[in-house]
Amino acid sequence: MTVGHAEKKRKHAAATKRQNSNGGDVPLTQQQKRELQRQQQQQQQRKSNDGKNGADEDDPSKHEDDHPFKRGSIIMVKWAADASERFCDVIERAQNEKTGEWSYYVHYHDFNRRMDEWINIPSILKPPSVAGAEHKAMKEQLEREKELAEQAEKLGEATEEAGIRTRRQKQKGMDEEEVPLTAHMEHDEHEGLDEEQLKEHEEVTKVKNVKFVELGKYRMETWYYSPFPKELFSEGPALDVLYFCESSMKFFKHKSELHRWLKKMNPSERHPPGNEIYRDSKLSMFEVDGGEQKIYCQNLCYFAKLFLDHKTLFYDVDPFLFYVLCEYDGRGFHPVGYFSKEKYSDAGFNLACILTFPSYQRKGYGRFLINFSYELSKKEEKLGSPEKPLSDLGLVSYRSYWASQLLALLKTMYAEAAREARREGRGGGEVALPALSIMDFAKRTSFVTEDIVSTFTFLGLLRYISGQYLIFAPLELVEELAKKFPVKPPVVDPARLHWAPLITMDVKRDKWSIHSKVQPPELQHHARTA
Repeated sequence: MTVGHAEKKRKHAAATKRQNSNGGDVPLTQQQKRELQRQQQQQQQRKSNDGKNGADEDDPSKHEDDHPFKRGSIIMVKWAADASERFCDVIERAQNEKTGEWSYYVHYHDFNRRMDEWINIPSILKPPSVAGAEHKAMKEQLEREKELAEQAEKLGEATEEAGIRTRRQKQKGMDEEEVPLTAHMEHDEHEGLDEEQLKEHEEVTKVKNVKFVELGKYRMETWYYSPFPKELFSEGPALDVLYFCESSMKFFKHKSELHRWLKKMNPSERHPPGNEIYRDSKLSMFEVDGGEQKIYCQNLCYFAKLFLDHKTLFYDVDPFLFYVLCEYDGRGFHPVGYFSKEKYSDAGFNLACILTFPSYQRKGYGRFLINFSYELSKKEEKLGSPEKPLSDLGLVSYRSYWASQLLALLKTMYAEAAREARREGRGGGEVALPALSIMDFAKRTSFVTEDIVSTFTFLGLLRYISGQYLIFAPLELVEELAKKFPVKPPVVDPARLHWAPLITMDVKRDKWSIHSKVQPPELQHHARTA
């Protein structure tokens, strides 16, 4: 069971072509069939529970303000964070078997799904009949204001002279063409599920089943649903707190159970069950083989799914390696995040899933994990890329990292060129770089050429002039961009990385090996300086 796109299907390229002879839907894998069967059982159980509790939504004699409210009802609640009044949708409801009181799982209109939560009746300020009417009136008012704004905009556009382009736009249109971003965003992470199955999947996973998790000294509010074993929920549809062991990632319903487990542990075992391959003054990295430590890796994925939306969990972790980043002190090792990668990827992916735990975010650990994945690719002497498609936040993180590394490399190249010029007695003139290709950058960074092209385009350094691509990177522009995209700490020190590839191949057979790369004609990009 792994989280992320690589865990979802190991043969990414082959899976996208897998269709039946009639051109129909992609057939479901065995893991997807098991997941759908489990979701159907949960949905049937929820309907059965509703019947036991008398929660018949089709009862014509039931008023909409009578408990339990119908799913999909709009209510006004008092948000606990700042005591503000907010509209929200009723997604699910549950009745306490002891008290008979109802609680509701709601989605706030103004917030992301991660803010969905269970509320009790005292938090409800306005019932569906009142809140629904107010929300409808407010929506109609906003629509009228939007129509008036659109009419005013059209009227203003009509007064402007049409078809005028600035000189700069004309020059761009004549000499330059936009370079497409080749980020392979076309793959759907729910490929193989038809519309009905996808709807059913969302129906089951939209309700969080754990409110908080406790890991080490931190208690974190969860964001999303995770398919923990149903035995955990014998007392209700959700748990208030689930307790995790930092070393083994085992989880417990009660803190007393965790304490008993920790007392049995040998102090020397209080670290992830793998090989320590990196350590600096503060951080340590462990490599955990999914084939050898199945339970640990599955539990890690259970935990990660609580903070990752639209990720599919499968139970086969054998083909993956997990790299767990830890802070260490006198009390042991404390996991702060991880990434996973396939032991061998036909598509050249060097990262399948990545997560920095919420209690350790905003410390640069996400960039460190990305940096580490590329340092492994350098050790393998391969080009690598994260599995696509990237989420919106993932694309922002990677693009920022790619930009900072490429700009730092350009500055290093300029410094090397300046030293060479001084050595040859040419120090007084303008420093110029030698002719460079995209493959030159790829070999020094282990970035795939598509990611380099997309990043240079994003930075405005790649142009299409007179029928060929040119990297336009004068030193002044590079230094200005480097201030916007600096290399931020913490940074991986390659000298402290003690690691060898698990699988080695003949470089002539491995298409992602740097040594096997021959520059294709369509990527013959050359660099020049202004």
